[in-house]
Amino acid sequence: MRITNKMMTNNVLHNINNNKNLLSTLENQYSTGKKIQKPSDDPIIAVRALKLRTNLSEITQYTEKNIPDALSWMDTTESSLDVVNDILRQMNTYCNQGANDTLTAEDRNSIVENLEQLKQHIYQEGNSNYAGRYVFSGYKTDTPLVFNEPTDEYTYRITEPLCGDDISAEFKIVNNVDINAFDKNNPDAFDKTMPNQIQYYRMRLGYANLEPGATLTYTDGSTDAEGYYNKIDIPITEKGMNDADAYQPGEDEVYFIRETGELIYGKNAYEKVRKSEHIDVTYSKKEFQINDLRPEHYFNCTRTNADGSEVLNFEKMDLNYNEEEKFGAKKGQEIQYEVNFNQKLTINTQGDEAFTHDIGRAIDDIINAVSDVKETEEKMAEVDKMLEDTNLTPEQRKALEGIKEQLTSEFTLRTDIMQAAFAGGLSDTIDMQDKVNVAVSDLGGRYNRLLLTQGRLGDQQVDFEDLLSSNEDVDLVDTIIKYTSAETIYNSSLSAASKLVQTSLLDFL
Repeated sequence: MRITNKMMTNNVLHNINNNKNLLSTLENQYSTGKKIQKPSDDPIIAVRALKLRTNLSEITQYTEKNIPDALSWMDTTESSLDVVNDILRQMNTYCNQGANDTLTAEDRNSIVENLEQLKQHIYQEGNSNYAGRYVFSGYKTDTPLVFNEPTDEYTYRITEPLCGDDISAEFKIVNNVDINAFDKNNPDAFDKTMPNQIQYYRMRLGYANLEPGATLTYTDGSTDAEGYYNKIDIPITEKGMNDADAYQPGEDEVYFIRETGELIYGKNAYEKVRKSEHIDVTYSKKEFQINDLRPEHYFNCTRTNADGSEVLNFEKMDLNYNEEEKFGAKKGQEIQYEVNFNQKLTINTQGDEAFTHDIGRAIDDIINAVSDVKETEEKMAEVDKMLEDTNLTPEQRKALEGIKEQLTSEFTLRTDIMQAAFAGGLSDTIDMQDKVNVAVSDLGGRYNRLLLTQGRLGDQQVDFEDLLSSNEDVDLVDTIIKYTSAETIYNSSLSAASKLVQTSLLDFL
């Protein structure tokens, strides 16, 4: 084949251009540190880089945002629960002291004041928040667990699920001594009946100071055709706390005392429901005090504005009981964070898992019992002062000594009830401590899982970064060697071309 100058020149230019392209590619790799500058340079590297970058981006989201945020939320929750546990230990100590019958009136008053402050502190911990979100309020992170101030702008219609075990045997003093009824001019007319103690069956509701109108239903174990428990209505009668028979219902009666938030059962009525696992009490409440637990976080309820302009329904429990359910199935409000590929973790602890109405109501019982003892002591002091009067007639002195004997009996009975109230507070603090400890343990288990996930993702993040670097980044040492070699080849091709193009046909003519 005849080789022409034109062919040789074209080949020289082609080779020079290829060498220059290689030099340019290596120069770009050397300058940027990347193997490719655009997908078309190497589609396989480009596709693999997209997948690795996507995975690395997700892992970075988990390790740098989701998991730290979840850990901070859980740290805030654990800190609050630890404070509650410490407060309960203090309350437990005070209740132990209060059960001691050697305490003076000043000692009891001091204990009651401390218990009241600790009660307020416990419920204030329920409003702990992280980054402006309340941690114990379930999905309602913009709504506090307890009321921050007194309010009467809403009326709640509450359905509280209870059971027969929530009914307790309590004692009440009747025939209290009323020294205001003592008439010096007619001392024999004073009622000489000795105070005595009666037993009654009480179901304590979550709130006191309720509105008129309450209903009571229970299940006796019978079911309908679909397997749901039949609900049986029990008529209830409203009584005032100062009514003479408020705590002495007929055997088949149930009294509703709005001021104290109590249902008082007669003997037969108690026997009907004491073994029931499902008792629903529906009542209304309008006036709430600071640190009262908000009903929507605990019960099925309806909230109505004062002017009736808005009605909101809140569902916390499934109260359509069937044979497979001991209590109403809880409708959880679990806040879950995605902490790994297709892996979610619950980060919140709901208020009803740690904070109860019982502890506050138990402290109220203690305060009332101590107040009753103090009232009797004041009456005894007043009678002692009256007995110091030297102008008393023998009949008057005898009547006052009889009144003092009555008051001594009343004091003894009320002291017994006070000590029982302290014992009840002791039991309630222990129960709530158990509840809080369970919540802390559950939170700790989830926290440890999150830490393990964080460690595993940290290792994966390092692995993906290494894979991404191996896929995209060039070896600079190797690139420098290749670049130097390519530069030498390129200069050689230019040198060869310069010699080739100098010779032409004219040189031979």
